[in-house]
Amino acid sequence: MNSAKLPEPAFLNVEKSITDRRWVGPNAAEERLAEAIAQQNELPIALCRILARCQVEPKTAKSYMDPKIRDLMPDPSRLIDLDVAVHRLILALDRDERIAIFADYDVDGACSLAQIIWWLRDYGRDATIYVPDRSLEGFGPNVKAMAMLAENHDLIICVDCGTSAHEAIAAAKGADVIILDHHTGEETLPPAHAIVNPNRQDEESPLSYLCAAGVVFMFLVALNREIKKRGETTSDLIQMLDLVALATVADVSPLIGLNRAFVRRGLSVMRHRRRPGIRALVDISNLNTPPTSYHLGFVLGPRINAGGRIGNANLGARLLSTDDLREAEKITKELNELNIQRREIVSNACREALEKTDENDAKSPIVWDASRHWQPGVVGLIAARLVEYTRRPAIAIAIGENTAKGSARSIPGIDIGSAIMRCKNEGLLLAGGGHKMAAGLEVELDKIDEAMARLSDMIMLHPHRSETEIGYRVDGLIQTEAITVDFIESLEKAGPYGSGTPPPRFVLPNVRIVFRRWVGDKQHLSLRLQGDTDISVDAILFRAEQSQLGEYLDNCGREPLHIVGRLQVDTFMAQAKAKVHILDAAAA
Repeated sequence: MNSAKLPEPAFLNVEKSITDRRWVGPNAAEERLAEAIAQQNELPIALCRILARCQVEPKTAKSYMDPKIRDLMPDPSRLIDLDVAVHRLILALDRDERIAIFADYDVDGACSLAQIIWWLRDYGRDATIYVPDRSLEGFGPNVKAMAMLAENHDLIICVDCGTSAHEAIAAAKGADVIILDHHTGEETLPPAHAIVNPNRQDEESPLSYLCAAGVVFMFLVALNREIKKRGETTSDLIQMLDLVALATVADVSPLIGLNRAFVRRGLSVMRHRRRPGIRALVDISNLNTPPTSYHLGFVLGPRINAGGRIGNANLGARLLSTDDLREAEKITKELNELNIQRREIVSNACREALEKTDENDAKSPIVWDASRHWQPGVVGLIAARLVEYTRRPAIAIAIGENTAKGSARSIPGIDIGSAIMRCKNEGLLLAGGGHKMAAGLEVELDKIDEAMARLSDMIMLHPHRSETEIGYRVDGLIQTEAITVDFIESLEKAGPYGSGTPPPRFVLPNVRIVFRRWVGDKQHLSLRLQGDTDISVDAILFRAEQSQLGEYLDNCGREPLHIVGRLQVDTFMAQAKAKVHILDAAAA
């Protein structure tokens, strides 16, 4: 007897959408769970379907919607070396030692560094900031920089980097090094005084999903605890959670467990606009609503990252560390200009990459491309766009004079960081590492093809190599007249949404496009959708000019469509309005 599990029926019978996806809706077990949640907690069924999709049990639904840091955070001392790191920093403070902080050039690195700077400032101390130049120095500590810092400092704290930097850490002669990181570690660790990393090979902590800023927060909690024992005043760490939330979302860390509590509370802190750097970022981004996790990942985060990608790498760290609003506004203007330039560079590079992708074997488990025209600072964005387009792990590589530097992005279920680390250990890469969803690499020019072939073989053998096998998940139907601000805000009770907990996707059935207009220098398609009634809803398809979906929606006339979208509140001139961010479509 064949006991193979039959696939779930396609939602609305959509076996192949415009983006070549099979739509899958809530299964029978999820519907039963949603009904149970609704009955036991007196919650709207639409919200309960989201909770059921997240496998929330009826008895834990209310605590899930109101996550508490105190309930979810274990004793920080459970992390290996954390107490060692705390005692070393306290010793540095007691001895009035010179302290330097070496940070990665991305949002996570900047937020990690900023937390320590703000803590030290509250304690009446300061530290030297060092952020490496992406193009000249690459990722993480390097021998020259660490040796230079060691000459003038007694303690160097590496945040969001350092776990694999054996030679660089050894070069810091005369200074102790503390590493606060989250990138996957190798069996052999560098000769640091302390390495706090939930992704060490010998670590058994359940916090492997934390970003570096989350690890730094744990470190500061333990540090505050020790300072309190001495009867001294401590920093208000709750006010650090805006930085932790920003890093957690921007670094695409899964919004599960403690991360959910960090982001939920961090967004609340951010709404008070107390940190000059974040206040300036929100203002220049023209946000006229309280920030959400979407804004952290797609509005604020990219601006901070712009400095490390194509400009001065320390701009983000300086912005988030400053207590001077005028300085923050000045830095933010520079970052905003760099972000505009970055968007244009990435847009052009993606056109080139996607044209080549169409020519590649669609059966390959990974997609990759390399170019001498790409800057190392934008290859991560190109890789992310390739993942979005192909729904496969992707690697984009910038070819330099002697070596090539690349960035990889993955899909749920495939640990790209471990695959790249293994490839490095086999001698095919000069450097490489990262975490499950994102990683970086450096490779000799004559080994690019061989290294990519080896990575492809590794992923081909992976038991969960394709997210497309389970289809494109949607959370149910919704009519245009039901899409209201109140309804959308009610769904936020199941948030925050992000990696690991994607925002709700609803299908608007049998709608017609009654208005369309190209906006944003003809990059995005603005639409108005109308269902069976006269009530319509505004919608937008971002980056439509580079997509098959954009071309289809621009030319389909008034044919009836099924539209998949994410619902969001858009505020203009103090008026809140519901809006649909289009993700997919199919002919009705």
